[in-house]
Amino acid sequence: MELDTRSVISEPASPMNSPEKEKMEVSSELSSPDSQRRDSGFFERGIKTVLSIRKSKRSLKKERRKEDTGTWNAKRLLQTLMSYEENKPTVGNSVEKIVEICEPIEAKPLSVMEIHELIQKRQLLEAFASIKLMEDETISERDSEKYSDNPQEFVRKSKDVDLLYNSITNAIQSIVEGTLEDPTLQHTMLTSMVTLIAREEAAHPNTDNASRPGSDLLGRPRKWREKWREAINESARKRVLMAPMASREEATSWLDRHLHFLQENLRADLLKIKSSVKKCYPEEYQVCDTYVEAFHNAIASHLQELSQGPLDFHELYTLLDWVANTYHSELFLGHPELKPEVKTENLSLLLTPADWEKLKNDYIASAKGKIKSYFGNILRLEVTEKWEKEGHSEEKENLYDDSLSFDIQTIIGQHVKLSGAISRSLETKMLELCVAELLEFISRFEQEFMAWSASQDSPIFVPYLVAYINSFHDLVSGLETAFKVNTEELQKILATLTRNFTNIFLTKLRTKAQPLLKKILTKNWILATERPDSLALAVSQFSKHLQHMREPLGQELLHEVHKYVVKEYVTQVIKPRWKMNRETRQEVSRKMSQEASIIHNTLIDQGSDADWLLPAISHIANIIGEKKKDKIKAYVKELCQDYPDIRKEHVQAILALRGLGRARRAAIFRQVRHAQESSNRGEGSTLFAEIDVPVVISCF
Repeated sequence: MELDTRSVISEPASPMNSPEKEKMEVSSELSSPDSQRRDSGFFERGIKTVLSIRKSKRSLKKERRKEDTGTWNAKRLLQTLMSYEENKPTVGNSVEKIVEICEPIEAKPLSVMEIHELIQKRQLLEAFASIKLMEDETISERDSEKYSDNPQEFVRKSKDVDLLYNSITNAIQSIVEGTLEDPTLQHTMLTSMVTLIAREEAAHPNTDNASRPGSDLLGRPRKWREKWREAINESARKRVLMAPMASREEATSWLDRHLHFLQENLRADLLKIKSSVKKCYPEEYQVCDTYVEAFHNAIASHLQELSQGPLDFHELYTLLDWVANTYHSELFLGHPELKPEVKTENLSLLLTPADWEKLKNDYIASAKGKIKSYFGNILRLEVTEKWEKEGHSEEKENLYDDSLSFDIQTIIGQHVKLSGAISRSLETKMLELCVAELLEFISRFEQEFMAWSASQDSPIFVPYLVAYINSFHDLVSGLETAFKVNTEELQKILATLTRNFTNIFLTKLRTKAQPLLKKILTKNWILATERPDSLALAVSQFSKHLQHMREPLGQELLHEVHKYVVKEYVTQVIKPRWKMNRETRQEVSRKMSQEASIIHNTLIDQGSDADWLLPAISHIANIIGEKKKDKIKAYVKELCQDYPDIRKEHVQAILALRGLGRARRAAIFRQVRHAQESSNRGEGSTLFAEIDVPVVISCF
């Protein structure tokens, strides 16, 4: 907003204008609705009558003023100041100095129109002197009871004085509001305004004993210093609203740009106040503090209005960050060029505690959907870019790796860090939200992966299963280390996920291994039409990936695979079958020993530490192929010692496969039973306890 030059410097009325036209123009200006901004109007419609009366009596009044008052110079002002000095409140030394050093203004008896023209030209000291003269004259005439017969005349003159003072009030407000709008600061006008305020305060001490009933328009303090502060507040409000603000449709970063313009523009205003405006005022005005407080209140009101509108996730954070980190920083109020005049220590909160909490809660509520969306995008990329395209998993330090943990921790880390830059409480709320959304995401991820693995037999299933288990393990340790999160609930969910993933793994392993296991001891198997390493190769397609799983999970699962193969192998062997002759038994024994060795060596090479499983198949193979019955008893004894969980039924089934009769089988078991009792194999190494005994055992 620029000052209307017609308000600052107006040309005198043309001498060609008639009195009637001049009166109509003044009346029109004073009744204009724009009088607050242009100071061109302050009279009621009845001013025409007042002007007419004043014109006709001007000559007589001039003669009377010469006799009674002379000029309103040092004499008149001195009397007022002496009276004021006795009863004055503490105003400040600078006001006294201003009154002392300013030369007296000759108080000329002017008409209302002439005073108005002075105000328009911003000759406010001259206008004030004339208004004060008019006021003193009216008070004197009132005191002499001149208007006892014509009270309406007194009311009209009192209103003239009041309206003229109000016009100066409007001029003061216009000057203050134009201080920051005008690129070229008019120092003389500001200093003149300060002098005017000081003279008014001296001329109108804040006392009520001079007023009479019905005369409250005369002699009362005009409180122009308060009006000055109000004008600064209004100026600050307008300056804040002048910052460009695009709509959301025009620019997605509209709020960020608006706040940037706001801080840049107002920082320039404060710099102008510090460098130019401040020197025009006495110290007691505390100009910088007054402007800073005005801007602060205007910004607070503006932000409060913005915060009530519909703001999305990024806009809410922009507002939070600006309040918490930009407002007091070197980017705005804390800028080095504004120091030390601009102080912020005593400013109130920019937003009320209630509004601040609401803003933070709105941000967290908005973040919930945003975090859920981010995690959803991670899952979508896993499906489309890895599972569907069957891309190979990454490998890091001999462990299968996936970006899942890194992506999740990055998302959490970014949002927690940004929230922590606002406040510790917001950081805590954001972390709690992220962990809650993570738990929900893991459940969704598990369901999606299990559904995908069940729908097809993909070669990347096991590598990705291993990579995900590794990644979730890293996630737990990462959250504990970086964010000090209590991961108890997370670990429970991941334990369930790992167990479910392991079950899927073992189910797929059984699907691959069972057809080969069922061929054991069949004619084709005995005739060696099947490769002796076919079972080991099928199992290896699963087990070889477990060496890339983080310990101890990889070792535990590999041990379970090893045990499963041996257990299922023994289960197939001890099933009731036809009677085999000696040559067949020896061939079966040889092939079982060969396959047992291949399976064992393959799994040990892949990292299995289950050496205790090796003798199981070998002992049974030795029993089946042994010719001498005495040695059979020794092999059974070794079997019982190595596997104390073996039961009588298991031994009888194995001996039946060898072709021994019921009595012989029972006798051998009685002789070796003590071997089980003396076995020193520790608990947990059970094998036969998990093998079902055949219901029917053939007798040969």
